[in-house]
Amino acid sequence: MLAAAALAPTLAGAPTPAHALPMGATRPKSRALVKPVRTALSDWTGVADVLGRTGDMKRNIMYHTGLPRSDLRVVSRGVTVKPELALGSHVSFVRYADGSTLLMGDTVVTEGELQTFCDVLQQHGIELTAIHKHLLSQTPDIWWLHVHGHGHDPVPLARGLRAAFDRTGTPPPRPAARPQPVNLDTAGIDAALGVKGSRDGDIYKSIFVRRETITDGDLVLPPGLGSTSALNFQPLGGGWAAVSGDCAMIAEEVQNVLVALRRAGLKLVELHHHGLMDEPRLFFVHFWGVGDGVRLARALRPVVDATNVVPAG
Repeated sequence: MLAAAALAPTLAGAPTPAHALPMGATRPKSRALVKPVRTALSDWTGVADVLGRTGDMKRNIMYHTGLPRSDLRVVSRGVTVKPELALGSHVSFVRYADGSTLLMGDTVVTEGELQTFCDVLQQHGIELTAIHKHLLSQTPDIWWLHVHGHGHDPVPLARGLRAAFDRTGTPPPRPAARPQPVNLDTAGIDAALGVKGSRDGDIYKSIFVRRETITDGDLVLPPGLGSTSALNFQPLGGGWAAVSGDCAMIAEEVQNVLVALRRAGLKLVELHHHGLMDEPRLFFVHFWGVGDGVRLARALRPVVDATNVVPAG
């Protein structure tokens, strides 16, 4: 009877849980892949109301909300880290052709906030897919968590996020400051990396996305969701910068990227996954460096070239 009960889900046609598969095996697709659909800001007013802030649209597909930890003064390797460099929580919602919504995000908490933040997310059915570091030794101790949720109504997912963020010191949104020029040779950085960067507050960012189609279970991820390589430059004066980066790789690229980073004089921070069900399987390495901004960009070009990426559009 026990054996029959154990086989019942399989006999009934239910998908096999990933944890029940033999090591190294992948779960067969239970149905055709589902693609994301275009949405507008007006489609996400319920989410915005719950989160207490208005987000923005990325590529007319991803509804993105940033929650910078401007309440924190974090120092790493002698550098006071700007929120836009490495201390921003970001959550994105995507609508799919079957009417469902995917939530993916990268969140920032202090070590004292970590366990309660996890507990509240779990109480609301939001999964944790990574708990890791973006920076080397830092004061105070900070942790970064990747979150994942999927359902037909995005508002309960937003409520879970809001409940978790409310248990942290994440501040309410602030009025946008008047843009100021980034004190770096941004044209030189662009030329070195082969991508037109963008400013985010005082930070200059160079973003690349994977060329492949990335899936999360049966869902096709839009370019840039959970699969970006980001090189973030914080001006330090005199053309110098601190660079904090995150490089997306498949397994065959990992060692070449790690070697290229060390040859470039960059410090390795962490090698890890962001998701649990992505295909092809993606790995991410966080790195850190300080030096002349353009020289750092030139040194990072072989790192970018070692991966199958294109500039983000």
